Amino acid sequence: MIDHSLVKRFRQEVGDRLAHQRRIDQANGLPTMTGEDERQFARALISQVLEEHARSEIGLGRTPPTVEEEEALAAGIHAALFGVGRLQPLLDDPEVENIDINGCDKVFVSYADGQELTREPVAETDEELIELIQILAAYSGLSSRPFDTANPQLDLRLPDGSRLSAVMDVTVKPAVSIRRARLGKVFLSDLVGNNTISPEIGRFLSAAIGARKNIMIAGSTNAGKTTLLRALANEIMPSERLITVERALELGLDQFAELHPNVVAFEQRLPNSEGQGEISMAELVRRSLRMNPSRVIVGEVLGDEIVTMLNAMTQGNDGSLSTIHANSSMEVFNRIATYALQARERLPIEATHMLIAGAIDFVVFIEKRNDYHRGGSLRRYVSSIREVNGCDGRVLSSEVFAPGPDGSGLPHAPISCMEELAAYGYNPGGW
Repeated sequence: MIDHSLVKRFRQEVGDRLAHQRRIDQANGLPTMTGEDERQFARALISQVLEEHARSEIGLGRTPPTVEEEEALAAGIHAALFGVGRLQPLLDDPEVENIDINGCDKVFVSYADGQELTREPVAETDEELIELIQILAAYSGLSSRPFDTANPQLDLRLPDGSRLSAVMDVTVKPAVSIRRARLGKVFLSDLVGNNTISPEIGRFLSAAIGARKNIMIAGSTNAGKTTLLRALANEIMPSERLITVERALELGLDQFAELHPNVVAFEQRLPNSEGQGEISMAELVRRSLRMNPSRVIVGEVLGDEIVTMLNAMTQGNDGSLSTIHANSSMEVFNRIATYALQARERLPIEATHMLIAGAIDFVVFIEKRNDYHRGGSLRRYVSSIREVNGCDGRVLSSEVFAPGPDGSGLPHAPISCMEELAAYGYNPGGW
């Protein structure tokens, strides 16, 4: 067990010395330390502070920390400075899937095998938990994001790519949910390997990306939509220029220059305390069209940006991708129509369905099932793929892959654009 009061104290001390060194370097006209240089310097400062602490304990006639205790303290201080404090061990565990925190002392962790366990507190008090989130909000993303009484909601991406959502003052205790990015650099072959998709669906999706089909990925919360979106994006040729638009940076396609050397990542900007400076998702999608994109990727559609995105898909930006919450592949069309009613264009349902028919080529539905109570584990799989065929008062579509006996998608109906897909290597059996 780590003495977290010592970690907090030493974090402050090391942070002060680090800030002092920055001021000295600036005064002497020296270049700003890179992130890695700063981490290396911080490690030296941590060793220095721990050595001073050991000498002080000996001087007071007390037993200094053991080598193991010093190593644990050093890791805790470093995590508090550059990571997420006492959350770091959970984020370092590759098997952790999601972390839910209801106040500082109630921590629930779900694992990749479907287990859900309680863990030790991540802060001494709710105030300390809020302070940790505020620090993360100040340094994550492209701009500082407030988290206080006036701004009680927060969404951001952690340094490891995980998604954090937090609320305060609208709940009895501050509540935090962290959804892990366990597969950052993921390919369709990885999803075939873990049975999320069948080899045939993998070949189909690869061909659909090559043929520049517009694809909407649908599913429930935590079904694996973002992971599938990353895998599809990694099928795009490195020569293409990608623009990503997100509420909070999450996809991280720009982190893999060997796969996507030409990426611009847009992040929604929230209004400041005076209610000014907001840049909405819809505005960012419109702006992305002026940035010479080969494809536009919208991380998640949750509102009025849907009309702008559908317009983008019909204006020559073929091959665009996005995700949306829905309970089935068919429900996606009604969900889009609902969002379109909220947009400033106030599109009626009939007009929205015409826009959908001209914009979206395929809807891919991914779902999850908890089988661990029957001796299995949490399972994610693509169960349905629907092709949009046109509009006749409503969206016309056919389910080209439908759920089989185990729920996974199997070929079900002919694909109208088969010749285009065949040009990119897709040759299905039976059609």
